[in-house]
Amino acid sequence: MNQYPAWKYALILVVLLGGALYAIPNLYGDDYAVQVSAPSGIEISAAVRDDVSNVLRLEGISAQSIELTDSHIMARFEDVDTQGRAAEVLRTQLGDSYVVALNLAPSTPDWLEALGGKPMVMGLDLQGGVHFLMEVDMDAADKQARERYVVDIRDTLRQNDIRYRSVEIAPDGVIARLRSDEDREAAMDQVFRDLPELTTEEFEGGETFNVRFRISDAKQAEIADTALQQNITTLRNRVNELGVAEPLVQQQGSNRIVVQLPGVQDTATAKRILGATATLEYRAVCMGHDAFQVQSTGMIPPGCRLYQDKIGSPVLLNKRLIVSGEQLIDAAAGFDQQSGTPQVNVTLNNSGGNRMLNFTQENVNNQMAVVFVERKPVTREVNGEIIKETVTQERVISVATVQEPFGRRFRTTGLDSPQEASELALLLRAGALAAPVEIIEERTVGPSLGADNIEKGFKSVQIGFVLVLIFMAIYYRLFGLVADMALFANLVLIVALLSMLGATLTLPGIAGIVLTVGMAVDANVLIFERIREELKNGNTPQASIRAGYDKAFSTIADANVTTLIAAIVLFTFGTGPIKGFAVTLSLGIITSMFTAIMGTRAVVNLIYGRKARVKSLAI
Repeated sequence: MNQYPAWKYALILVVLLGGALYAIPNLYGDDYAVQVSAPSGIEISAAVRDDVSNVLRLEGISAQSIELTDSHIMARFEDVDTQGRAAEVLRTQLGDSYVVALNLAPSTPDWLEALGGKPMVMGLDLQGGVHFLMEVDMDAADKQARERYVVDIRDTLRQNDIRYRSVEIAPDGVIARLRSDEDREAAMDQVFRDLPELTTEEFEGGETFNVRFRISDAKQAEIADTALQQNITTLRNRVNELGVAEPLVQQQGSNRIVVQLPGVQDTATAKRILGATATLEYRAVCMGHDAFQVQSTGMIPPGCRLYQDKIGSPVLLNKRLIVSGEQLIDAAAGFDQQSGTPQVNVTLNNSGGNRMLNFTQENVNNQMAVVFVERKPVTREVNGEIIKETVTQERVISVATVQEPFGRRFRTTGLDSPQEASELALLLRAGALAAPVEIIEERTVGPSLGADNIEKGFKSVQIGFVLVLIFMAIYYRLFGLVADMALFANLVLIVALLSMLGATLTLPGIAGIVLTVGMAVDANVLIFERIREELKNGNTPQASIRAGYDKAFSTIADANVTTLIAAIVLFTFGTGPIKGFAVTLSLGIITSMFTAIMGTRAVVNLIYGRKARVKSLAI
């Protein structure tokens, strides 16, 4: 008798039903949509949704629905022409305060979304857009760090009255030339206390007593990682200006960044915006003046200048700069130990710390603002001539009251959420350091090519699937039909896992699925041939079924494990397209092991296992 215990049948049924449930969202397709979002830190409210609805209604544009989420507004339309008209109208009416982007919104039912169901994410090669691979100049980041330490070491020596001839940058660190051996010892002790991340090495240099300061390996690794993360943050901010609904900006390796912009076809514009620079400024708030009144009258007090905060409200700031992003070393999000509210801990270099200390000692209970400054290259046409110029945009991202004097290290409070604190910390670091990046790979995929890729890719899956079904049904008869059922279940599980994990389906990923279709029946071929051999050797049908599955298992496991190892290596060391192939291949191996071994045996057991005597097998 060949029978599974009840729990195995229950497990198989749960897996198959769960796979079907999470694969279903891919059958509903997408709606043509326009997404309205705001810059970081600005909340999208119901009032903005009402504005969007009124603008569309006044223009005679009918929307299927207008949905409000925590981060954006999604308006759905019946066709692509209506979508384009709506986007153009909203960009004109809403102005630069909001980002309007074309999007394809899944039409998954609400009940299915509530269960976590969502369709697969299509890669850039399947939906069109621009792909950049950027390399961060880590040598430049290291040099900038050494330049900052030159300033810090000079300030340390001056503050402690330690005489020196020079402090200058060197290829392997910072070299300080002191006037005496006593000065050198004092300099080493003081720098060790103020800057413990530096190591020291004495060496003689004629008439001077020299010491070489090197950045520790741990600090260098931190500098490299910080430079990479700051550039990623800056690039994400740049991407928002393109109005891309679902951009991808992520780290690849130790010094590279991948930027994918679905739907963007203008490579030149993307390059210009991604190459924009940013910095940071700390300024005092001009107290005793009403910024709204100053804005309405246009009468700005002497020594002051009018700015706007992140929601467009006026802020009156002093023209005199306290410190800028060039003096900022680090910024980290945290929580106030007393109140538990989110905050950002900021660290300045010595010169910036001294200036901040002098300001805060004289301005306790006064306000200080953080201004984010962006400089973007813009190309425009004037009288038939192309003119390139740089546009500077400034906005206040934080205003805080000085509670007590502080210097190099201080905290910014008054933040609404831990997420805002984290974003502000990244923003501050991005303003403080922007290591140069170079585009080393560039690829543009047109929307028509993407649609063609999808059509041909899925057609290849269908053809391969049907041919395998026919062969198995003809060659192995009833057992072949059981294998066909397992193959269909295998495809469903692959789609479900891709949807649940949020993995991106690419063209090489489709190739991995096609390969999996062929590989999935390999296990059944081995099992069925083993059953045939057992029958030829004179074993009973029931014993042949049991021996076929048991004896073929080790061979199947060996073959699939070695292929899985190769797929893991491809995913670990490969780039984007290779990773897409490795993901679908790995998932296909795992699901095929389950369906081809456990699934088919369950069905065969249901057909033959309850019969006391089986005269022959349809194999």
